[in-house]
Amino acid sequence: MPLSGPPRPGRPPGQPPGVTGSVRYGAWMELRLDGKVALVTGASRGIGREIAELFASSGADVMLSSRKQDALEAAAASMRAAGTGQIDVFAANAGDPEAAAACVAATIERFGRVDILVNNAATNPYMGPMIDIDLPRLDKTHDVNLRGPFVWIQECWRRSMKTHGGVILNISSIGGMTVETSIGHYNVTKAALIHLTKSLAKDLAPGVRVNAISPGLVKTDMARALWESNEEAVSKMVPLGRLGEPSDIANAALFLASDAASWITGTTTVVDGGMLL
Repeated sequence: MPLSGPPRPGRPPGQPPGVTGSVRYGAWMELRLDGKVALVTGASRGIGREIAELFASSGADVMLSSRKQDALEAAAASMRAAGTGQIDVFAANAGDPEAAAACVAATIERFGRVDILVNNAATNPYMGPMIDIDLPRLDKTHDVNLRGPFVWIQECWRRSMKTHGGVILNISSIGGMTVETSIGHYNVTKAALIHLTKSLAKDLAPGVRVNAISPGLVKTDMARALWESNEEAVSKMVPLGRLGEPSDIANAALFLASDAASWITGTTTVVDGGMLL
């Protein structure tokens, strides 16, 4: 990259996805995933879909996975229409180990390997005082949000990454770094996911990098109950003055998945507009 020109903060109008400004050097660096194969769970909507779209537009072949086949097909059709990388879909419940194994196997059969795994799928079937949750919903939260990511990582490691290396991104939450008792068990799983990220980063190095992203409050369907009824007031509590968009998380995911982050592992990147400050 040429080291010329004065610093140019911000992003120029019309800048395509996957292009990030270098404030220090005043040049524009394009983050690419050409030749990479990415598997994204929870990819039919929200943050997962945005990550999958950005990865595909940055050159990756992408396997989309979520529970609902029709939603996956709709997402894939939109990405194919945009002329992105190769797209395929596999319906799987992220908390079902057999489904996870089948999806990883299908990805390898279709594309030859898995270079990038994004553990985005999550669930929160209970809101209320932590002490009152019933065991079936506690178990579901754990199975999807914590055991699930480990199983997907284990499958990718055994079937591809142990030999070829790769990148793993776990989508956690700032809830894993603070306390909100109405979604307490969800936050417990996200805190554990951060620790799992650190442990596996050390265990799987140097061939596999493992990082996490902890979003703040992002405007997704899953988080709708937390923001929709009073978005303006909630936004005023955020230092940067707005709620997050799925694209904010996708941009961080692209960086961490790319070679630009080749010396980063075991970290948790907070993308929250300053909510934790």
